[in-house]
Amino acid sequence: MSLSEPQSYRFSEAPIWDLQRAYYEEQGITAWQRDEVPSYITSNPMLAASYAEVIFGFLQDRARLAATSEPVTIVELGAGSGRLAFHVLKELSHLSGLAGFQLPPYRYVMSDLAEGNIAYWQQHPSLMSYVEQGNLDFAKFDAAVDTELHLLVSGECVARGSLRQPLLIIANYLFDSIPQELIYIENNQVYECWINCYIPKLDKDWNASEQLKNLVAEYEYRKSAEFEAGSYAYQSLIELYARELEDSHVLFPIVGLNCLERLSQLSTEGFLLLTADKGEHQLASWAYNEPPELIHHGSFSLTANYHAITAYYEQKGAESLFTAHPYHHLNVGCVLHLADLPSYGLTRLAYRRYIERFGPDDFITIKEWLDDHLDHLDIPQILAYWRLSGYDSQFFLQNASRLADLIVTSEEADCAGISQGIAAMWSGYYAMEISNKVALACASLYYRMEMFSEALPFYLAAQDMQDAAIVYEMAICCYEIGDMAGTKAYTQQTLALHPHHEEALSLLGLLE
Repeated sequence: MSLSEPQSYRFSEAPIWDLQRAYYEEQGITAWQRDEVPSYITSNPMLAASYAEVIFGFLQDRARLAATSEPVTIVELGAGSGRLAFHVLKELSHLSGLAGFQLPPYRYVMSDLAEGNIAYWQQHPSLMSYVEQGNLDFAKFDAAVDTELHLLVSGECVARGSLRQPLLIIANYLFDSIPQELIYIENNQVYECWINCYIPKLDKDWNASEQLKNLVAEYEYRKSAEFEAGSYAYQSLIELYARELEDSHVLFPIVGLNCLERLSQLSTEGFLLLTADKGEHQLASWAYNEPPELIHHGSFSLTANYHAITAYYEQKGAESLFTAHPYHHLNVGCVLHLADLPSYGLTRLAYRRYIERFGPDDFITIKEWLDDHLDHLDIPQILAYWRLSGYDSQFFLQNASRLADLIVTSEEADCAGISQGIAAMWSGYYAMEISNKVALACASLYYRMEMFSEALPFYLAAQDMQDAAIVYEMAICCYEIGDMAGTKAYTQQTLALHPHHEEALSLLGLLE
């Protein structure tokens, strides 16, 4: 494949998709560690808690149907960093422990195409307890072609008809980043959009991300013999768009729909889909659309066509849940492709409570405003939103310096709230950062609150032993808790880094 000269491709077969795949395989987990791929919005603790509540409602509905003997399989497609899976499992484990009655067992399957991501999950300490409990497994899964789930821990192959419980599918930022068709509607006629793409001054050393960033794309329109003959697999949807839209470009999730069809074959009981994306589920949202622009962020993404997915499965008797109000950042939906739909009242109720009434999109919308006003927040306000976020580490980092400033004049109850929040956050912290900023921020706040025994373990976790100021604070922590050997060792280390550190020299003189 050469991109130095313009070539024409059917949109779903264009080289952009090969470059997308190559990017994730090249970068592996570093795409998330460096924040090249936006993921916070779809993997934060608040969204995970909302998903866990819907899953918990679903498990209760299955229990009410006396379906408790077989495990429910939850498969996350494109699990990426693993952060969402961790937060969902943590919250679901907590909810299940509070239930007080028998629920069907469950296993969460993290899947991805990139083998490097899977290897990272397999050694991540935050996931190991769930593997040991039998609640977590891993699988390499290509959403474009695979028909089975080969589980790496249990060795089981989940094949056609294997499951006796409905399959629960989680797909965040998936349908916008796997191959799609692009069609154009004009005068009730449907045209295929082909893409002419090339890279001016292509550098042979460019990686996939650099090629995507420099790619030039132009569109052309062709009549499709497949559409004309009426033989297209999703012809009823194509005819709907031709009948209802005009002068409109429509992204059609051909690979996404095919993937759901293949996954639906794994269970005899149907599936439930939980999905979040920048996507449109209303037909009117696709009217008069311009050609799509590739949104580049290391990889690229497009708008997900939730309307096609929901319309197709509603034709087959499914029910779709989306918020009645417009979304701003993230459209969170639920598709119930299940027998006996009236029996899933607790699932619907959970969606209403934790997504419709106030959900992940509302949370991000408020956070976006808060991010510009952090310097005006006081401790109770910070703590209130931090609790709402599920003690999110990113929100904590954004506010750590503000908290440090406010501690000087804080009351005892404020310090107790900060300490409680740090403990809750750390117990649910999924470490990914190349540098341990979170641990260091925790240590610094405890130090300023004069909670020295609490601060010291976080200093040790931060492993920042080349900064004289930090090592000196560790010496003070040891001194305050009566550990004179530690005090002397860290004081000497401080002086090795900064021989003229006056406070360390004074402390060493006091010790001698």
